Amino acid sequence: MDFIFDGIQLGLILAILIGPIFFALIQAGVEQGIRAGSMVGLGIWVSDLLFIFGAYFGVSYVTRLVEGPEFALYLGVAGSITLTAFGLGALLSAPKSGVNPQWAKSTFRSSSYFSLWLKGFLINTINPFTFFFWIGVTSTRVFDGGLDSREAILFFSAIFGTILITDFTKVVLAKRIRRMLRPVHLLWLRRISGVALIVFALVLLVRVLML
Repeated sequence: MDFIFDGIQLGLILAILIGPIFFALIQAGVEQGIRAGSMVGLGIWVSDLLFIFGAYFGVSYVTRLVEGPEFALYLGVAGSITLTAFGLGALLSAPKSGVNPQWAKSTFRSSSYFSLWLKGFLINTINPFTFFFWIGVTSTRVFDGGLDSREAILFFSAIFGTILITDFTKVVLAKRIRRMLRPVHLLWLRRISGVALIVFALVLLVRVLML
């Protein structure tokens, strides 16, 4: 059963990484509440599930695809453009804090559930790190580790379950943090989130160009 603990460990490692997913979850949770943050998380989780199925059932094809000289470049450029777009959107807009004096206890959903889901899905999908992570885990921990189908399901379930629980915890905590913030703090949070996404986009672009 060591592979289950390995899966939980990998999930926790992903949970503590500070990246675009972290800022997307926190921003949605603080500004628009648990449901909005969960929709961003749902997009991320659906993306991860697709990567898991793709890596496990199509590892030979995916491996040949990854070995292509232009794959990382195209994926990295697409990811950089996507992150930049979301970052600029955060910088050029302002959160709706509302006029209710109890605004800190209320949330104002300014985005549709589908757009929130799509944001999480795109940020996670058009990200070379996510792609190479699931390919690497599948190749080294599942196939090279000799896990059978049942063990592979338990292993991936441990990773995915840990990701789901930790992401939802971040959203819940973000919603609670809102009670301690003023409207100006929400504005600064959005600005910081926007700048962070643009920085991640630039770092991603530089890395793929260097490769």
